[in-house]
Amino acid sequence: MSTILRKPTLSFWQVWNMCFGFFGIQYGFGLQQANLSPIFTYHGATYDELPMLWLAGPVTGLLIQPLIGAISDRTWTRFGRRKPFFMWGALVGSVAVMFMPYVPELWMVVGLFWILDAAMNTAMEPYRAMVGDMINRQQRPFAFALQTFMISGGQILASLMPVIMIAIGVSAVTDGKQIPDIVKYSFVIGVVVIMITAIWSFLTTKEYPPENIETFQTENKGKILSNVVSDLASAFKDMPTSLRQLWWVKLATWFGLPLMWQYLSLSIAYHVYNAPTPDTPGFAEGTAQGGTAFAVMHISTLVMSFFIAKTIHKFGDNRVYAFCLLVGGLGFLSMQLTTDLYMTFACMALVGVGWAGVITVPFIMCANVAPALRIGIYMGLLNAMICLPQILEMVSIGLVYDSVLGGDPRNALALCGVLFIIGAGLALRINTKADSAAMETHENQSN
Repeated sequence: MSTILRKPTLSFWQVWNMCFGFFGIQYGFGLQQANLSPIFTYHGATYDELPMLWLAGPVTGLLIQPLIGAISDRTWTRFGRRKPFFMWGALVGSVAVMFMPYVPELWMVVGLFWILDAAMNTAMEPYRAMVGDMINRQQRPFAFALQTFMISGGQILASLMPVIMIAIGVSAVTDGKQIPDIVKYSFVIGVVVIMITAIWSFLTTKEYPPENIETFQTENKGKILSNVVSDLASAFKDMPTSLRQLWWVKLATWFGLPLMWQYLSLSIAYHVYNAPTPDTPGFAEGTAQGGTAFAVMHISTLVMSFFIAKTIHKFGDNRVYAFCLLVGGLGFLSMQLTTDLYMTFACMALVGVGWAGVITVPFIMCANVAPALRIGIYMGLLNAMICLPQILEMVSIGLVYDSVLGGDPRNALALCGVLFIIGAGLALRINTKADSAAMETHENQSN
């Protein structure tokens, strides 16, 4: 397969435009992370059932992201290599967001959730790979840090929307079965945000074509699907050592992270508002403050995005990764010590440092050690690493929620903290220097 052209240094606004669509995609993820567990409970789901209901995310990610990555590696259209995938993903995802809070039955919500996550995974993987395609080695820490900024910005807006709705007088009233207007209106706004940002990046970003477009198209004409299987098998076999080491960090941290999305809002309602069930007064307000807690986390992550690129250049990617995870783990554990809303927000600021490491450093590692022609595949396999532990969590936690975790959502967050600290120790074992040096030498020889 042909190589792509040498990558120039891009201006700030070129990188900004490329990453801007991530803002909308992450708004969609932020809506589901802050609101999905409450929506499930409004439809009658019990706390121990929630992990299984969240299976859509990791299952669709496991199946779709490696596949889309491999297909997009071998695709070129008049619109580009990655752009058609993230545009279609954003379009389908916005439709699912539009209808999710309005359907009357739990099974309909779950079905739309599967559609939403399939669409968002279709959009997200090519977006990650496009940065790897178009950004040279020196600019990658900045570009992925800017993506972290966009992720945080989109999720801050999504997380704060229910509280903003309350502030402007939208009703939070519910009988325990009806989804309140503050949630419904947040999702309607989400449709607009997703489409505007995706269209902006689509129109303002021009991807680099393969160096020899005729050879590229001849090699892949009618063979994309058949080549995908061999590409995935070969990529897995030849995976750089540092990415194999990264797997163990992913196993620990991503077994824990679903617990945050499943139980944070419910923990705040339970312990801060003394409202453990949807028919308890204060439950809607408590879960809405869960959105505020997520916003605080993402503000912390946004601030960290300004420092990660510089600290990685100075201290190394594995040390920065370990530090972020350690701070995040302490944030989760600290929630055991308080029932005060603002102290809970302070704990979530620490969690935001951990989240900054989770969503930034592994992608920098991957882009630096992955062969240029396989960036899409390896970004997809990187996502598979986060999907498998999530699936394990979702099929197991419900079995031990009452016995081991005492039926308390806050204990689920403490377990996440322990796993983050374990992940920090494992991150120190990752050594990307040899793989990165070999890849840099290969890139210089190719160009």
